[in-house]
Amino acid sequence: MANEHDSHIHIVPIRVYLIVYVALLVLLVATVGAAYLPGHHTVLNNIIALTIAIVKAVLVVLYFMHVRYGTRLTWVWASAGFFWLVILFILTLGDYFTRHWIPMRGWE
Repeated sequence: MANEHDSHIHIVPIRVYLIVYVALLVLLVATVGAAYLPGHHTVLNNIIALTIAIVKAVLVVLYFMHVRYGTRLTWVWASAGFFWLVILFILTLGDYFTRHWIPMRGWE
């Protein structure tokens, strides 16, 4: 009885994969464009780049790893992984954003 839903196969149309692929390409262009914004070594630019990267990661996890069509337990584990990733980013970026950077000639 408990395994009745495990044998369900969800067939995803190729159109969905193509839409996600195009969205990932658009986000790639947005990432490159964000790198060329004026003041590209600022905190705001890093936040923009990380936000775009997280959106791309969510698209990959939902569609290419089939979490979107998974069970509730799959969603729990995927959410726990993303929660842990957020914790790691907060710890790492907390150190990165509070450092005093020495200006180098030619990097301005």
